[in-house]
Amino acid sequence: MINKGIILAGGSGKRMSPLTKAVNKQLLPIYDKPLIYYPLSILMLSKIKNILIIVNKGQVEQYKKIIPNGKNLGIKITYAEQDKPSGLPEAFKIGEKFIGKSNVSLILGDNFFYGQSLTKNLINCTKLKNGARVFLNQVKNPELFGVAKINERKKITKIVEKPKEKFSNYAITGLYFFDNKVIKYSKELKPSKRNETEITDLLKKYLSKNQLSAEIIGRGGAWLDTGSIESFYETTNFVSTIEKRQGFKIACLEEISLLNKWISKKHIKKQIVFYGNCGYSSYLKKLL
Repeated sequence: MINKGIILAGGSGKRMSPLTKAVNKQLLPIYDKPLIYYPLSILMLSKIKNILIIVNKGQVEQYKKIIPNGKNLGIKITYAEQDKPSGLPEAFKIGEKFIGKSNVSLILGDNFFYGQSLTKNLINCTKLKNGARVFLNQVKNPELFGVAKINERKKITKIVEKPKEKFSNYAITGLYFFDNKVIKYSKELKPSKRNETEITDLLKKYLSKNQLSAEIIGRGGAWLDTGSIESFYETTNFVSTIEKRQGFKIACLEEISLLNKWISKKHIKKQIVFYGNCGYSSYLKKLL
């Protein structure tokens, strides 16, 4: 079982400069909530209550203003700082003490996931005992992503980073589930030409042992990478449209906690006071 999760929320956000010169990208708004709420909601929907958020050096206090320690949500949140971006697998070295002997999930702080059967698939992934599992999503431009080929048993048979020749439409998203060997494997990785360790190299270690499987985001689901200005506002428009049309909020952390029975309505009232007079508070009042 996986009961620990890491959100990698560091990075320089160069593609979104000058917006990210003063504020970390994950604290910028996707519609009416900070971006960090969305990956955090994914871990909470997975029933993961023990979460490490890795941020840039000197930015912890910015995050604590909006997400102090998780007590208000019935979960536990701790923070760690990253000196500089040096590859996604570094998260497991930074988080080694946090992980301990547990299995762990990793989600990138700028990834957005949505789908009708998403919660069911997430909980299924937390049952992982050995190996690794990644979320895949079909895309029309696989040459821009790390891409995986799968067989009929959802086992991954091949991985190529930004393939020049098309062999699969399944892009590897920023949501991963690993057994405890991920710490050892991450330490064995050598930096690439970018002078960073690569997540695809880590996945290939599991692939070589036939221990890498896939969870597919179906046609009714969505995966968006908010790494550029264009995709950031596409995601904002997506969330705005869904929320206005259907009347419920995506990534309302308090609602997820309430449904999971991690908090009571008393906690909701405290959060309404914390947020003040705003649309988000109005939604929380409806939960009461």
